[in-house]
Amino acid sequence: MTLQISRRTMLRAAGAATGAVGIGIGTGAAAIPATAARASFAHPGMLHTQADLERMAAKVTAGAAPYTAGFAKLTGNRHSQSAWRPSPLRTPARGGSYVQNYGALYHDVHAAYQNALRWKITGDTAHADTARDICNAWSGTLKGIAGGSEVVLMAGLQGYQFANAGELLRGYPGFDLARFQDMLVNHFYPMNHDFLNRKTNCIGHYWANWDLCSMASVMAIGILCDDRAKFDETVDYFYNGEGNGALDKAIPHVYGDDLAQWQESGRDQGHSLLGIGLMGAICEMAWNQGVDLYGAQDSKFRKACEYVARYNLGRKVPYTSYTWTNGVHCVDTQETVISEGGRGLGRPVWARVYNHYANRRGLAMPNTGEMVTRSGPEGGGGDYGPNSGGFDELGFGTLVYTRDKATAAEATASPTPTKPTATEHGTSSSSTPRAGQSSQDAGPQNPKGDKDLAASGTPDLTLWTAATGVTAIAGGLLLLRRRGQARRDAE
Repeated sequence: MTLQISRRTMLRAAGAATGAVGIGIGTGAAAIPATAARASFAHPGMLHTQADLERMAAKVTAGAAPYTAGFAKLTGNRHSQSAWRPSPLRTPARGGSYVQNYGALYHDVHAAYQNALRWKITGDTAHADTARDICNAWSGTLKGIAGGSEVVLMAGLQGYQFANAGELLRGYPGFDLARFQDMLVNHFYPMNHDFLNRKTNCIGHYWANWDLCSMASVMAIGILCDDRAKFDETVDYFYNGEGNGALDKAIPHVYGDDLAQWQESGRDQGHSLLGIGLMGAICEMAWNQGVDLYGAQDSKFRKACEYVARYNLGRKVPYTSYTWTNGVHCVDTQETVISEGGRGLGRPVWARVYNHYANRRGLAMPNTGEMVTRSGPEGGGGDYGPNSGGFDELGFGTLVYTRDKATAAEATASPTPTKPTATEHGTSSSSTPRAGQSSQDAGPQNPKGDKDLAASGTPDLTLWTAATGVTAIAGGLLLLRRRGQARRDAE
């Protein structure tokens, strides 16, 4: 028997999702929140603030370049049309032996986001109605998410993307925000949380993008639900996480003032671009809530962006052999050279990071700037191929992130919408990596082609469940210990 407690009676409260589940399918039961949210969030306040939306609308109305070219990419995308009709499923699945039906989810998620964005820019409520109907259809239909290990990627990527669509619709007539929050908290967040606290394989076994998509989803759901604990969970993991999404693991080597090696550089370039996009999304959402992750460790992420951009422009970069402990037995594995796989691949990840570092902060971004120029106006889901890799990024960066260069005073100012609060793990605004945390603790999987950039095809973890960290491995059950419990046991 599954206990289902609606967030309608607990709106704006912090909670963790627990409950009974079937193997591979999250039926998600909401637990009674332990603490109320401790500080309000700025809304809209994920990838776009109200000021951002007003800037886009004003620039498009004025016919200003490059906004008009970016807007043309949006209006020309079939997902942004108000005639789009949703195809909600009770149980979307990715990976494993399930029917691979998750395309219905990512297509509808991008249609919701693109229509909501068109409404915010033009005021045309036909697009808002379409976005609302998509979100309501899924929140009224979905009962769980399923699959093999790659279901974690669906929960992360589509979790943070769907939350961003819902954030744009906040307050729109007929949008059932409470039910939409229920869906994300009960079925997406538990898998995000459990993956970040996993005890299968070595903690560094999975590529950086696995952690990063889970982190982005946790942060976005926290903002959508005014749940400070979830927001802080991602900030803490960014600094202190044990997996490859943490800053020092995702960027293991720094070369001088301008370049830093990305964790997946020896794997292929498509996944390196995916990582830049996901960390950029996390940093942007945090910035819009008053937390500067972009600037962490002397803007270490800027150096990684420059490194990946430089190599994908066809130029040489330094590379340090990368070693990780892989699989359930922590086997030492090494990548000795940077990969040329997917080199020069186009993905809409550059405008956001360029406009933050170069135009908001006044920092040098020559390689990233050249990549922005070469890429032309950025599109979104549906513009970069028909497979799931083409939907890993919401995109349209030329339209949504282009900004005028800040004045000297603006460039040195801190983000101001809200101030982060202390968590049980420390203060999110000043967290630092724990002593002894190795930058070499990383563990990629067997690479696949660029057709599906998030996937690793791991055979080690066959099924994930969505709510309580229960997995099926080789036909048996393994109850996963939470990281916090393991720490308490060790004390």
